[in-house]
Amino acid sequence: MEIALELVESMLIKFRAERKWTLQAIEQLNEEDIVCRPSPESNSIANLVAHISGAVHSRIETILLDISDTRDRDKEFEKGLQMTKEQALVKTRDAFDILIQYLELLKATPELLMSQPFLHRPPLTYSQVDNETTALNLMMAMFREIHFHTGQIIYAAKIRKGQLVWDYT
Repeated sequence: MEIALELVESMLIKFRAERKWTLQAIEQLNEEDIVCRPSPESNSIANLVAHISGAVHSRIETILLDISDTRDRDKEFEKGLQMTKEQALVKTRDAFDILIQYLELLKATPELLMSQPFLHRPPLTYSQVDNETTALNLMMAMFREIHFHTGQIIYAAKIRKGQLVWDYT
């Protein structure tokens, strides 16, 4: 269990940093930057933020709040998806806050790490994990996915702005 708790602590540190860098990138954008697609087949920052928010809702928020999954994944990738800069910031903050809250719960209650939170729920859709996955495996899958998409957001922001200003404090 000690190694699992170290992984949780490491994920907490990384998610907090990822939250900070993603929010800093979005804060430097304007409304047009949020909805711009770098190419016709690329996703906009609005799409990526909606996708992160949807994934967190579907896989984490449903467990924490014991609610049904209301995610519409196809809508997350619609061309022309509209989202203001403020909405992007709020959705990003909320998604990371939920991830961090769940990791804090796992850290405080280590016996949950090997639990199977989706075992008695409807089948997961659009997920890299199945209903028999453990909470620890779920968070490792979320870590990979969130990191992948926040990297896309930061890269798209750099394409739009050329250079971003970072606060390292």
